[in-house]
Amino acid sequence: MKVLFLTSELAGYVKTGGLADVSAAIPKALRQRGADMRILIPSYGGIEFGSPRQVVCHLDGAGGIPSCDLAAGATTDGIPIYFVVCPELYARPGTPYSSPDRLDWPDNDVRFARLALAAAQIAQGEASLSWRPDLVHANDWPAALVAGYLVWRGSDVPSIFTVHNLAHQGLFDASRLHELGIPSAAYAIDGMEFHHKLSFVKAGLFYATQVTTVSPTYAREITTEQFGSGLHGLLATLSAAGRLTGILNRIGEDWSPKQDRHLVQNYPPRTQEAKERNANAVRREVALRKHRGPLFAMVSRLVHQKGIDLALAAAETIIEQGGQFVLVGEGERELEAAVRDLAAQNPGMVGVKIAFDEVLSHRAIAGSDFYLMPSRFEPSGLNQMYAQTYGSLPIAHATGGLVDSIEDGKTGFLFSDATAKALKDAILRALDVYAQPRKQASMRRAAMASDFSWASAAAEYEKVYRRAVTRA
Repeated sequence: MKVLFLTSELAGYVKTGGLADVSAAIPKALRQRGADMRILIPSYGGIEFGSPRQVVCHLDGAGGIPSCDLAAGATTDGIPIYFVVCPELYARPGTPYSSPDRLDWPDNDVRFARLALAAAQIAQGEASLSWRPDLVHANDWPAALVAGYLVWRGSDVPSIFTVHNLAHQGLFDASRLHELGIPSAAYAIDGMEFHHKLSFVKAGLFYATQVTTVSPTYAREITTEQFGSGLHGLLATLSAAGRLTGILNRIGEDWSPKQDRHLVQNYPPRTQEAKERNANAVRREVALRKHRGPLFAMVSRLVHQKGIDLALAAAETIIEQGGQFVLVGEGERELEAAVRDLAAQNPGMVGVKIAFDEVLSHRAIAGSDFYLMPSRFEPSGLNQMYAQTYGSLPIAHATGGLVDSIEDGKTGFLFSDATAKALKDAILRALDVYAQPRKQASMRRAAMASDFSWASAAAEYEKVYRRAVTRA
């Protein structure tokens, strides 16, 4: 099967979160099962990746979407990759979505409509390539419009739309409809209209042949008013029709304590010694004092969804019980200030790094005894899998993919309510295990034995692909 996989992020090229890791892993895993996978991504300015690129064709624009070139290359794994080359849209500083001052680019609708339109043009043979996909797989709101473009342009190529986080919908002013080359009929309840705005995510949900999301529990949660972000009715309809599937994300082979190049010492064997050496390296970097007690870690975007405020409130319990807390991440200014204040009030016991720091993140997960993940909702989550793989027992809110990947009392600790009290109670449960070295060692072994490889997930995606092609 020939599959065009489009995404706005790709690990090793450009990354702001877990989407990049998953976007690198899925094509690789499916290629190993025999699929002809090819990736489509914007050509962000000044970033080199994989093999040299060669322009292979020119694609026309539509409405206010400019024309672009298509360049071909390959990832370091040898997977063919097409770059949408349009410097006026993509050759900018900052992240794929925002400027260096963290403000969203005002033309993000056009920027990512260009990506989606390019995918539709490739699928329809307008790129004059010798290769055309049997299926298009779009990921999250930046790629969602391809499902609509395929329908609006009369294509018979089916599409898969994967929701990585429903809270990010890609909402834009309705006046932009024709600028994006979208027909007037699409601005309707049975279309992409959402509270008098254009919703890229709703377009993906409504027009895609099949919809997937990143864990079975999240697939159930988003059909409810609490988690459905106003789209729960449509999602419930998709679920009832057999068009919504939850497939738990997995983690790549590069996340392994045996071969992680970021660690001070790899393991196993000599797991405890290696974890202590990595913990001490973390302590030195974030100004924690030498300590024999448990180390709690959290690596996260500093946003409300991730329960940062709950973790800060629970830090008092950690410190009172003789533990230390390290937090690595960046995000909302108010939460960054609160994190810094906590560290200032608890010198030597709370350490923070306000940055996206890949090396420190790996070492903090490897060196910690426990990993905090009090997310209010978590579609899949990857860090709880990293933590278990590295022998750090996660303490997590029982939601989304956290439920699907943590065995309470065996490989980690789950708590039911997203409150500071519930988190504190779970921390006390973890500390009780810490006081029983044999029990902690048993849980650590069980966590490290967990299978989070992509093989089973790839088989599930393959089933959805075949279902989509059959129904097209």
